[in-house]
Amino acid sequence: MDDFHKVNEELRNSTNKANSYANLLMPVNANIGWISYALVAIIGAILGINGLAGVTIGTVITFVGLNKSFTNPITQVSQQINFVVNAAAGAQRVFDLMDQTPEADEGYVELVNAKEDENGNLTEAETRTNLWAWKHPHKAEGTVTYTKLEGAVVFDDVDFGYTDDKIVLHNISLWAKPGQKIAFVGATGAGKTTITNLINRFYDIADGKIRYDGININKIKKPDLRRSLGMVLQDTHLFTGTVMDNIRYGKLDATDEECIKAAKLANADGFIRRLPDGYNTMLTGDGANLSQGQRQLLAIARAAVADPPALILDEATSSIDTRTEKLVQDGMDALMKGRTTFVIAHRLSTVKNSDCIMVMEQGRIIERGTHDDLIAAKGKYYQLYTGNFAD
Repeated sequence: MDDFHKVNEELRNSTNKANSYANLLMPVNANIGWISYALVAIIGAILGINGLAGVTIGTVITFVGLNKSFTNPITQVSQQINFVVNAAAGAQRVFDLMDQTPEADEGYVELVNAKEDENGNLTEAETRTNLWAWKHPHKAEGTVTYTKLEGAVVFDDVDFGYTDDKIVLHNISLWAKPGQKIAFVGATGAGKTTITNLINRFYDIADGKIRYDGININKIKKPDLRRSLGMVLQDTHLFTGTVMDNIRYGKLDATDEECIKAAKLANADGFIRRLPDGYNTMLTGDGANLSQGQRQLLAIARAAVADPPALILDEATSSIDTRTEKLVQDGMDALMKGRTTFVIAHRLSTVKNSDCIMVMEQGRIIERGTHDDLIAAKGKYYQLYTGNFAD
């Protein structure tokens, strides 16, 4: 708070000075222009009437016109100086962004299309087969192995901090078998979203290991790792384009039939067909002509068309009403079927059927188990659950 107040005070002082200079500069420049105009006219008239210095009335009229042409641009520039300075500051931010160093990616394991023979051996395929495998080259032996993408995730004693001097996750150990639903619950700031960001390698861990299908995620190329994970977030962003285009964003080569199938799976087909042009309805302004629940259903459809083996659902139903939540929840249940799913939820009613619930507090997992186990234990989860429904 002290740092904020200090910066805020500096901003207030700078803004006051800027406004003072701007309010002073504009009238001063304008009046200097008019004063010089009057002086030229008066002095020129005196000289011209008295025939001094060879000045004629025509010369005076010419100089008066030149004076106005000279001072007008200066006055206009002084009026625009604030906009010029603001534009320069904005441009500096753009240049700073362009100068950012791209994130390092030392991964070498790739995600490839695969096919499986009758003996269960995997080989790489050139076309999409809806079967994926991790292509793992072993440089020392000069060999390549293929591991089927199933969505098994293991955290082994993981520590993490956004800065080296402040660790926010401590000794996180968990495992998710293929097809399991793992839920994270706890107070805001407990570290739930941070864990899912580590799976995507949006941040790198300080200590420990994260394995995906038995492979250390540091060895997997970041684009391939992120392509294998579907995400449905609390804030849904849509793009200018048709509804079909927005669904297809999850898989750019998807056919119209695949997009419609994904929309039906997500319970979005009904409201889409009621739109003015159905799937060809144009969306603008981040989907401003849709409700929050409808945008959320499109996000689920977008994830469904990608058909990922693993899903991350971060507070996907927190900003919609109870009636719409039922539609969204049914869509998510259909999407989660057979996939490894990590769910972050404040509404504990959405995580009751999870295979395992992780209760987090201050960056640590303090309880774990099924809903019934945790209720019976009457610990933190029991307090959260009963308090949630009492409210």
